[in-house]
Amino acid sequence: MMAASKIARLVRRLTISALLIASLLGICWLLIGLWPRPLLVNKSGFSQAIYDRDGHLLRLSLSSDEKYRLWTPLRDMPPAMVDATLLEEDAWFRWHSGVNPVSLLRAFSSTYIRLGRRIGGSTITMQLARQRFGIDSRSPWGKLAQIMRALQLDRDYTKDQILEAYLNVVPYGGNIEGVGAASIVYFGKPASDLSLPEALTLAVIPQNPAMRNPLAQPRRTALAEARLRLAHQWQYTYPTQSPRGLSDVLNVTAMSRRELPFLAPQLVDRVLTLGHGEARTITTLDGSIQNLVERQLKTYLERNRNLGITNGCVLLLDYRTMQVMAYVGSAGYFNEGIAGQVNGLRGKRSPGSALKPFIYALAIDQGLIHPQTMLKDTALRIAEYDPENFDRDFLGPISAIDALVRSRNVPAIEVANMLRAPGFYGFLKQAGIQDLREESFYGLALALGGIEITMEEMVGLYATLANGGVLKPIVTTLDPPVSSGAGVRMLSPEASYITLDMLRTNPRPSGDFTYSQTPSQLAIPWKTGTSYGFRDAWSLGIVGQYVLGVWIGNFDGTPNPNFVGRDAAGPLFFEIADALRTHGPLDEATEHGPLNLKRVKVCALSGQLPGPYCTHFKDTWFIPGKSPITTCQIHRAVMIDVKTGLRACPGSTAPAVAELYEFWPSDLLKLFRNGGLPRRTPPPLDANCGNVANGGAAPLISSPAHGLTYSADSKGTEIPFIAVTDADSRRVYWFVDSASVGTSRSGETFFWHAHPGNFLIQAVDEQGRAVAEDLTVTASEAN
Repeated sequence: MMAASKIARLVRRLTISALLIASLLGICWLLIGLWPRPLLVNKSGFSQAIYDRDGHLLRLSLSSDEKYRLWTPLRDMPPAMVDATLLEEDAWFRWHSGVNPVSLLRAFSSTYIRLGRRIGGSTITMQLARQRFGIDSRSPWGKLAQIMRALQLDRDYTKDQILEAYLNVVPYGGNIEGVGAASIVYFGKPASDLSLPEALTLAVIPQNPAMRNPLAQPRRTALAEARLRLAHQWQYTYPTQSPRGLSDVLNVTAMSRRELPFLAPQLVDRVLTLGHGEARTITTLDGSIQNLVERQLKTYLERNRNLGITNGCVLLLDYRTMQVMAYVGSAGYFNEGIAGQVNGLRGKRSPGSALKPFIYALAIDQGLIHPQTMLKDTALRIAEYDPENFDRDFLGPISAIDALVRSRNVPAIEVANMLRAPGFYGFLKQAGIQDLREESFYGLALALGGIEITMEEMVGLYATLANGGVLKPIVTTLDPPVSSGAGVRMLSPEASYITLDMLRTNPRPSGDFTYSQTPSQLAIPWKTGTSYGFRDAWSLGIVGQYVLGVWIGNFDGTPNPNFVGRDAAGPLFFEIADALRTHGPLDEATEHGPLNLKRVKVCALSGQLPGPYCTHFKDTWFIPGKSPITTCQIHRAVMIDVKTGLRACPGSTAPAVAELYEFWPSDLLKLFRNGGLPRRTPPPLDANCGNVANGGAAPLISSPAHGLTYSADSKGTEIPFIAVTDADSRRVYWFVDSASVGTSRSGETFFWHAHPGNFLIQAVDEQGRAVAEDLTVTASEAN
C-alpha cells in the first residue's frame, strides 16, 4: 500500500510538473510573439583565415575579443561533424520547437523533485540562446528566460540556421570557439576536411570544454572517456559509417596553438587592414617563392652583417596579372632591434636614381631623345644649386643610354628640363604617388629622386614599363577576387620597350661571377638608387614575368656609407633573380604587341642622324614620326687657307682646302682638355676676316641663371658671367645694357660688379653670334 501511495504521489507530481511546464511554454509562446526578431549571432567579430594561393594557411587571426572564432557555413562542415554533435547534444533537435519538454521534465524531476544530480536539459537552441543573450541559466528565472529565447529563435529561424550559428560559437576549450576555428587550431585543417575520428573528438568538447580541452595534458582522460562513449553510441546509431576501430578515435591527437602558422606577416597585416571582412581570404602569395625570397634575404644579411647591413625588404609581383608573389616587409617580424613589425614596403623613402628611367621614358615618348642622343655631363649651375654626380666628376658628352645606366645626375636634370608640361612631376601625380608636396618644393631634386615613395609604388611604376606603358594597381587577393583592371596609359609601348632595352645593358654588380655566364638575351633590365645621405639602397628590375624590388636600409633612417644601391641592394637583387631562374621557368620577354620601332644608324660621336662627314656609326632604336631627326653638327668641313693654315675668310679667293674638324661646345672641350683627350678642333679665322658669323651655334649663358633674382648690398656684389660657345670661338665679349664690361675665355668666368636694377646681359662670341638674358638685382635687406 505504501509503495502504491508513493507511486501515486510521484505520478501526481510529474503530472503537475508536466502541466506546469506546458502552461509555461504556452505563456512563453504567447509572449515571444510580441518580441522583434533578434540577431542570431551577436559576437565581437570573427577571426579571419588567410591562405596563400595554393591553400596553405598563413595565419588565423584573433577576433576583436581575443578569440579564435572563424565563421564557417554549415555547407562547409562534414555531415559526420553535424551528426556527431546532434548525437552528443540534442538527438531530437530536428523535431522539437527549440525546447524538448521530455528533457526539461527529466531535468526538473532530477533537480527539484528527487533532489538528485543537477541536469540541465538544454537543447542546442537553448544553448545558443544562453550564449546569444548572455543568460545565467542556473536559476529558475534564468532557465525560464533561456526557454523563452530558445522558442523565439526557433520561431524566427530555420533548424539549419540555428545549427550553423551554434556550431560557430560553441566553446571548444580555451579561447577557441566554433568548429571552423577548432578544426584549424587542433588539426591544422579546415572543417570540411575533418575525419570521422576528429569529428567525434570535437563533438564531445562543448559539454565540458575545460575538462575535455585536447591541449590540457592532465585532463585527456576525460576527453578519452567522452569520445569513446560517443564512438560506441555512433557505432550503434550509424553502423555502416563507423570508424575502422575504436583505436582510430583514441589515437586522434591535437596540435598546440603555438603550432599555428604565422607566415608572410606584413602581407597578412596588409590584407587584414583592407577590411574585406571575409572569413576566408586567399591571397596571391606563392608560398614556395615567399620562402625562397626570405631565405635569400636572411642569408644575404648574415653574410653582410659586418657592414652594418641588418635589414631589408623585398617585393615580387607578376606584372602580367599584378599579383603579389612574395612580400617581405622586414628581415624579422619579431626582431625589435630593427623594428621588424614595420612594413618597409609601404614606408616612404627616397629612391634616388631608381626613378630616372621614367624621365628618359617620358623624353623618348615626347620625341626629345633616343637612346644614342648625346647629352652633356658637365658642371652646371642653376640658380644657387650646383648638381654633381655620385663620383663628384663629369664625363663630358655621353649618350642617353650610358647616362641612364651610369646614373649621371646632370644629364638627368637636362632631360627633365626638356620635358613638356605636365613634365615629370605631372607624371608622378598621374601615377597616383601619394603625399607628394608642391612641385616647387622639390626643384631640381625631383629629377634626382628627391621625393619620398614606397616600394609598392616603385614596383608599380616598373610594372608599367613591362606592361607597355599601362599603370595597373597591385593585387593581393584571389578570393575575394580583385582585378587589376584596364589600367591607365602612362607611356607609349615604344617608349616603354626602349627604356627597358636601355636598362638591359646595365651590367650586373662588379664581382658577380655569373655575369659573364649570362646570355645577352637573358640580360635583366634593372636599375639601382641611393638616397641622399646613404639612408636607402634600392634595386628594381624585370626578372622574367616578375617585377623585383629590393631595399636595404634602416627603418629609423640611420645612414650607412655602405647603403649604396649597386653595392648593397644590387647583389641581393641578382641572388634572388638567379634563385628564381632555378625555381621555375621564367618568361623572359615583355609583351608590348606590335611596335612602331626601327633600328637606324646614327653618328657615333653626336648621336644625331649621320651627316656627310660622319665616319663612325652606332645603331639605335628610333620611333618613326617621333624621335629627333637632327643631322650631325659635330663633324664639319672647314676651308683652310693653304698659306696661313687658318680658316679661310668667307668669300676669299686665296688657295684653300677642305678639312674635317669636330665642333664641340666650349664646356665639353674643357673637359676633354682636362682629361687629356685632345680633339681635332678648327683653327681660328684669319685676323683679317673680322667678326663674320659663319653658321654654328650661338653662345649659351649658364650664369647668371635664367629667372633668378640676385641681391646686392650698398657696396655692390660680384655676379659670375659664364657662357658656353661653339668650337670655333675661344672668347666671349660681355655687354650690360649695350655697354662693354669685359671679356673671358669660352667657358671661363667673368665677374661683374653689380648694383640694384634691371639689366640686359649680352654674350657675343668671336664669330659675332650673340645671346641675351634679363638680369634683376635687388637691394639686400641689410641696406
